[in-house]
Amino acid sequence: MAVPKRRTSKTRAAKRRTHYTVTLPVPVKDSDGTWRMPHHMNMTTGEYKTKA
Repeated sequence: MAVPKRRTSKTRAAKRRTHYTVTLPVPVKDSDGTWRMPHHMNMTTGEYKTKA
């Protein structure tokens, strides 16, 4: 089994984690002008992916 020869420094570990970011979901504007979250149904019309 492979074992690291030296301990990973705090700086090296932090550099590896720099691209771990949280992205917020972007709301979607429907054809009737209302906004909704992706993969959710439209609460005013009751549609999901243009299917009633």
